[in-house]
Amino acid sequence: MNELTVVGVRVELPSNQPIVLLKETDGDRYLPIWIGAVEATAIAFAQQGVVPARPLTHDLLKDVLEALGADLTAVTITDLREGVYYADLQFASGVTVSARPSDAIALAIRVGTTIYAEDDVLAEGGVAIPDEQENEVEKFREFLDQVSPEDFETGS
Repeated sequence: MNELTVVGVRVELPSNQPIVLLKETDGDRYLPIWIGAVEATAIAFAQQGVVPARPLTHDLLKDVLEALGADLTAVTITDLREGVYYADLQFASGVTVSARPSDAIALAIRVGTTIYAEDDVLAEGGVAIPDEQENEVEKFREFLDQVSPEDFETGS
């Protein structure tokens, strides 16, 4: 199992499809996961410390977990089947709940828990970026510093 950090979210052009980019903590592999616009906004809000006037779904779930005394101890991206990622929420009580990775990541950021990926998932979906390409990753990070959650809203 590999610990991951959230690099950030962005919109992939020209498809306008949001992605969340995770990086192996002790390695050079990145894990891009295509997600929905709502989840991209939720992740970006959490990363930027934006507190909406009314709680979003992930904020509500965090509040419910706190009210019930349920400690989320880890989020694990468990599988990649036919291009679809799967994740589990792991609680201190030993209970495991299946979740979409985007929701699990949004919740993990809010409660400050660790995100992991199974070795098989990183082997299949991970992308190694050699040192000479780190400049591109730095450009991506600069982009993330400039992007706002509103950039992920659709015009519908």
